[in-house]
Amino acid sequence: MIFITGGAGFIGSHAAVELLEAGHEIVVADTLINSQSEAIRRIKSITGKDFPFYQVNLLDYKKLNEIFTLHPISAVMHFAGLKSAAESEADPLAYYRNNLAGTLYLCEIMKRHGVKKLIFSSSAMVYDVSDDTPLIEESPLAASNPYGRSKSMTEEVLKDLLVSDPEWRIAVLRYFNPIGAHESGLLGEEPKGKPNNLMPFITQVAVGRRKVVQVFGDDYDTHDGTGVRDYIHVTDLVKGHVKALDYLETHEGLETFNLGTGKGYSVLDLIRTFSLATGIDVPYQIAPRRSGDAACYWADPSKAQSVLDWKVERDLMQMCRDSWNWQAKNPFGYKESMHPAASFLGRELDKAF
Repeated sequence: MIFITGGAGFIGSHAAVELLEAGHEIVVADTLINSQSEAIRRIKSITGKDFPFYQVNLLDYKKLNEIFTLHPISAVMHFAGLKSAAESEADPLAYYRNNLAGTLYLCEIMKRHGVKKLIFSSSAMVYDVSDDTPLIEESPLAASNPYGRSKSMTEEVLKDLLVSDPEWRIAVLRYFNPIGAHESGLLGEEPKGKPNNLMPFITQVAVGRRKVVQVFGDDYDTHDGTGVRDYIHVTDLVKGHVKALDYLETHEGLETFNLGTGKGYSVLDLIRTFSLATGIDVPYQIAPRRSGDAACYWADPSKAQSVLDWKVERDLMQMCRDSWNWQAKNPFGYKESMHPAASFLGRELDKAF
């Protein structure tokens, strides 16, 4: 049985679907601070399978211990944590408490119950993104905000844990920029409040929830002056987690893998591709650069490709189509997906594709 932390969130919910469809049994935990319990119901609807769900914070040691006592957990996929770079600068203590201390509690419970297989959700934000691209796993690390540092600190903790007990099997997966949604349109990214990521901002403008996409900076040293990033479909991303789980079945130690496409697209590339994929004109305006933003970075995913036998299958057009399919069917998010506008937009989407 696989324990999924943050399993109601954007990436965790998609991972739950992939694991269930691959024949695994799961138990899911989430605080629901930045996610919705409706996602759990939809995971069950998509897969036709049931599983236990606990609304719990990883800092609740007693409850966490009860979960491990009740269920025959053999491995953990750890997605839980706060993830806004800007928010982390405003409240760094919350990020260190949730992301770092939460992982410490989780590892202590795992050790207590003899569970030594862990897949950790890290981030490309651990890298020195001013360094040369593409970024390889050995590229210099220099996180530029508390969110990134909480991830890099956790990576160091996991390395020390392995030194203390070589029987641990740990995969550290460094994500680049997950976008897209489940092909059914039932699961997707629904940030609470103002989106921190570009794609949900684009889709919320497209669906009429916001007026314009702000593009922060158009004077970078890139092909069109806007920042370049490596966007990966969330389904390809979570398939990498299943591959990593298979890898840990036969390999001890700690391995780090980049999960990205190996291609960089600018902000304007993404906006224009979204418009081509959906037929919707997305208005944008140029705003000043944000502090700490890098001009460009993308992954070298060759290690994951060769060691995990993993590769991406969905291009940027598909990422945009699936992102819009989700937003059009859920214009006001999980809780209000039955709003009258939802069915109208869903019908219009079906006509378009």
